[in-house]
Amino acid sequence: MNKLFNFFRRLCTAFLIVLIVTVIYGEQININRVEQMPNLPQPYLMRDWRQVTLDYDSLVFDLERSGQYLPLIWINTNTINYPNHNSFGLHTVVGTPYPSNAEAINVLPAVISASLIGIDKSDQDGHNWVLGCEEWFNRRPEENVYLNGPTAQSGDDWWYAMMPNVFFYQLYDLYPGTGHFNYQLTSVADQWLKAVETMGGSATPWKKASMNYRGWYLSTMTPYTSGVREPESAGSIAWILYNAFIETADQRYRIGAEWALEFLSAFPDNAAYELQLPYGVYTAARMNAELGTNYNVDKMLNWCFDPEGNAREWGVTLGNWGGYDCDGLVGEALNDGYAFVMNGFEMASALVPMVRYDDRYARAIGKWVLNLANASRLFYSNYLPADRQDGEAWSYEYDPDACIAHESMREFAIGSGVSPFATGDAMGGDWGETNFALYGASHVGILGGIIDTTDIQGILRLDLCKTDFFQDNSYPSYLYYNPHSENKTITIDVGNQTVDLYDAVSNDYLIQTISGQTSITIPADGVVLLVQVPSGGTINYQDDKILANGIVIDYNSGQTVSNYQPRIKAIAADSTTVLFNQSINIYCTADDRDADDLTYTWSVGSEMLDIDSTVLNWTAPDADTILTIYCSV
Repeated sequence: MNKLFNFFRRLCTAFLIVLIVTVIYGEQININRVEQMPNLPQPYLMRDWRQVTLDYDSLVFDLERSGQYLPLIWINTNTINYPNHNSFGLHTVVGTPYPSNAEAINVLPAVISASLIGIDKSDQDGHNWVLGCEEWFNRRPEENVYLNGPTAQSGDDWWYAMMPNVFFYQLYDLYPGTGHFNYQLTSVADQWLKAVETMGGSATPWKKASMNYRGWYLSTMTPYTSGVREPESAGSIAWILYNAFIETADQRYRIGAEWALEFLSAFPDNAAYELQLPYGVYTAARMNAELGTNYNVDKMLNWCFDPEGNAREWGVTLGNWGGYDCDGLVGEALNDGYAFVMNGFEMASALVPMVRYDDRYARAIGKWVLNLANASRLFYSNYLPADRQDGEAWSYEYDPDACIAHESMREFAIGSGVSPFATGDAMGGDWGETNFALYGASHVGILGGIIDTTDIQGILRLDLCKTDFFQDNSYPSYLYYNPHSENKTITIDVGNQTVDLYDAVSNDYLIQTISGQTSITIPADGVVLLVQVPSGGTINYQDDKILANGIVIDYNSGQTVSNYQPRIKAIAADSTTVLFNQSINIYCTADDRDADDLTYTWSVGSEMLDIDSTVLNWTAPDADTILTIYCSV
């Protein structure tokens, strides 16, 4: 006779002793590639990225826009995955020869982009553009995830399979409860968790996944190994699974995220390929801060910037190109630079909120974003001379606000050597009449939502919460980097509520009990990570964290912790079904940040067992009963 064996894990808290000492200044860690960039790029001209996003949304979502290659959007009434409502498509490039084709990596970011600056895309001019994105959820049992096309197949190229799911999760966070979003969120997580398990992730015993593939076929649960491999995909999978855990509290997803990040953190070579690594860095920093994991953020973060050692020479550009500082763009960057507009935007989306969880990199990320945002204007037609770009004639006539970017920019134009040269692959590859690429420009709202200027030129205000998806418990948090060689005082407006201004870099309050406008001083070539904390709140400490009214205001507070409690990663049986009198193994996997020796105590119900081991070999009783098995560490 069979019986279903249900067991529950119980995390027993070890004694925790915390010694509170005087706060110390949070030491900043440099990123080598960023240190080679100018503090204040020249010539300096910061676009109003919020206005660019508004102009872009107005142009590309205009169904009545007329002119050459216009409109750039169409309504799709012949839907496949959700025939009960219409979908829509956007041209991949201006002048596409395939006007009825659309890509998820373009359509979903265009909706997200506008939403990040406050446009409600669920009800805009009578259209629910959010609901229309459901068409990219491939409702086939062998897929059941978002893919780049409504009838696409996962497997051939991992980033095309993973990023539509990342974008869907962002859309879900912005518009929860839309259509079938709830089902889709768990379906996506279940499919990629199953893939990670098939790649070797296990809790019986604990084993990280092996994920060094070009892609993964969900239909057969097998890898694609030809061509350049994309181990960075472990980062985007971890991002999805950890956010699924945050949203659902299902521990399976958290465990899957750990298997993926353990692979990525231990990977011996530079894992950068395209878009996914920064999302892994963000997730590693957040899990380190929230769970107490110990992933190598420094190594992975430097991989994002350094083109040395990865298969595509992919990283962040350096240098002055033809009189323009073009540092900080993202693309092929080892020799002659070849940068892509989408990749810089998306890297900012992941790495700006990352510093909330690891503020040691606040200065480096602030300096990099300043260079990125300044140089990114050069992708647009109004910011380079006509002889340093292609297709500008169309933009001058039909996009006078210059809100659609070229796909890419080269340090030297092929053939002529003109520098820099805004261009793309569409014209040369015969898949577009211009190189103005919506699939890159659609991500502009990331900068539009994150960046604002201050009353001191060169000092930006970066909103650390804007792209910190699936994080509902946070106070307004902003990063200010001062590129100047002397201290600068800026004016900020904290609103009508009385707040205390806490700096997570110096681990101290700058001003308390303030409302409206006030001034703060940013040190020379330094940074402030400002958290607006309601005045009069209850302050308490948990390990490295400081909390106000139960909400973390600083994950790296400078407090000295004498002993971290061990953390149980998983408790799992090697079989979920057991016969009467049959034995199974139950595994408890735990780690300790202090590398202390751990003691394991097992019990079945109220009966304590005389065993100190990570594995319990347990024999089921000979009668039908319900038992709870505990492990304390």
